[in-house]
Amino acid sequence: MCGKFTQLYSWQEIHAFSRFLEGVETAPDDVVVATPMRFASIMCLNAAGQRTMTQMRWGFSGKGDADPSRPKHMHARAETIDRLPTFARAFTHARGILMVATFNEGEELANGKTKQWVISPQNGRPIALAVICEQWRNGAATLDTFVQVTVPANTLIARITDRMPAVLPQDAWAAWLGEDDSSPEALQALLATYEDGGDWTMVPQSPNRKPSRAKDDAQQDLF
Repeated sequence: MCGKFTQLYSWQEIHAFSRFLEGVETAPDDVVVATPMRFASIMCLNAAGQRTMTQMRWGFSGKGDADPSRPKHMHARAETIDRLPTFARAFTHARGILMVATFNEGEELANGKTKQWVISPQNGRPIALAVICEQWRNGAATLDTFVQVTVPANTLIARITDRMPAVLPQDAWAAWLGEDDSSPEALQALLATYEDGGDWTMVPQSPNRKPSRAKDDAQQDLF
């Protein structure tokens, strides 16, 4: 399953990609390479029903955890997302979209090691990944968090692993964010395996590529 992604797009680039994003209150301009427990910008709806970009940390903490620094859940399977207590409320009430330039998948090797592969769109457009969100609370302290939704791998990714992130085509964004009254069944139907049609490339990750820490360290210092 996806263990890393990059957010390389400026707000201007994302805006040019789709007028759907007009009116978003804030937006990312930084380059972010994110791994679990790091921060990324998630598009979601605020209390007024307006689209907004919110910094959230990747990973749900366990229920009742007093310390969120070691989250227990990074991914939620689409097949059970509506039934498992860990994810059902977020699926119903707090869905978001993670816009990425690339994402990684790991191939388990015979020697017990994992080989990382980077999936990239050749057309240069962002990939919209489905996420669910929740706010960790402990007294006055709060932390916005997300997990990725996963589905069975498509033809390309099935060469190395059996799961991949749930990719949302542009015509599914409004429903997934909650801008209409889609039923739970209709929402779950959006979480289908995305076949890239030959547009994506999959290449081994450079061993020297490391996550960006600047924004993450500033956020992690809060806890």
